[in-house]
Amino acid sequence: MAKVPVAGRVKTRLAADIGVAAAVRFARHCTAALLARVAYAPWQMTIAVTPDSATHSRNWPHGLPLKPQRNGDLGARMQRIFDSTGPGPVVIIGTDVPQIARAHLFRAFRLLGRHDAVFGPATDGGYWLVGLKRRPLVLRPFHGVRWSSPHALADTLANLDGRSVAHIDTLSDVDTAADFARCAAVFGRRVRCPAAGLPAVK
Repeated sequence: MAKVPVAGRVKTRLAADIGVAAAVRFARHCTAALLARVAYAPWQMTIAVTPDSATHSRNWPHGLPLKPQRNGDLGARMQRIFDSTGPGPVVIIGTDVPQIARAHLFRAFRLLGRHDAVFGPATDGGYWLVGLKRRPLVLRPFHGVRWSSPHALADTLANLDGRSVAHIDTLSDVDTAADFARCAAVFGRRVRCPAAGLPAVK
């Protein structure tokens, strides 16, 4: 799931700390680097984009299918992906966690061989990855979840009570200048952040 990396649409909390231009530059770099790492692998990758008009944007790499996320809160949009994708297990990730590697996705799919759901917890109480086996039925774990809160993962797990759930690594997304500084070492190319008083990193 990805937001088009343009001013006013992505990383608005980060922009308040480091400036709009730096936040957009980070979003573009982080998205491009993630897709370069994980898109071309044994799984079939689709980029679910917002806003819906972003399916016509030039920000996305050639050759990868695009689909609009449509309306609704995050849970409704993720549920729509799980409901509408072809047969087999499905894993959803975002694009603002620089540490995501192909190995995480391989492990998530392996765990779905023997679990109903898998999560990659985030340090803020949410999660950066969710996967569902979708067999014998597609579960609906997102009702009543308090999104953008420390309770998002706990609320989702409560909806899966009685189901087999696995977890992979806990990672951090980047919403503040402090997050940016902690994750700077994993950036694959130079990212400048003068507004936050942070050095350029490689």
